[in-house]
Amino acid sequence: MSAHDHDHDHSHDHGEGCSIPSFDNRELIVREDILARAKELAQLITTSEEVEMYQRSEKLIQSHERVQGMITTIKKKQKELVAFEKTFKNPAMVEKISAEIDVIQDELDNIPIVLQFQQSQSDVNYLLQSIVSIIRDSVAEKIDVEAAKPEEAPEECD
Repeated sequence: MSAHDHDHDHSHDHGEGCSIPSFDNRELIVREDILARAKELAQLITTSEEVEMYQRSEKLIQSHERVQGMITTIKKKQKELVAFEKTFKNPAMVEKISAEIDVIQDELDNIPIVLQFQQSQSDVNYLLQSIVSIIRDSVAEKIDVEAAKPEEAPEECD
C-alpha cells in the first residue's frame, strides 16, 4: 500500500481556492524570528545553575587522574571484549572481561565526583525535557484553542 492508497474515496486535489501547504521536515525552513528566540533561549539555558554545575563537574572529571585511568581501562577492556567476541569467538573470555568491566564501572560509579557529574547530567537533561514539554504543551494548547473557533471553509474545500 503506497502513501496515497486509502480505503476511502476523496480527491487530494483541493483545487485552486483551497491551498493547504504541505511541509517535508527535511525542507522546512524555520522563520528567522523563531530561530533567533531559540538561540536566545539556548544562551539563557547555558547560564543556568544546572549547566554551570555540569561544566564544573566535567572539568573535575577530566582532570582527575584516577577517574581518567579507570575510563581508559574500561575502554581498553571493551575493545578486548569485542575482539574475543567477534574475532576469537571465545565466550569464556568475553564473560571474564565483561565481569572485570562491571567491577571497574561499579567502582567508578561510586566515586563522589563521578556521582556529582552523573547527577548534573541528569539535572541538565531534566531541565531540557521540561523546557521542551512546556513549549510542546503551550503550542498544543494554542492549536486546540484555535481549532475550537468556527471558521468558514472556502467553497472549494469539501
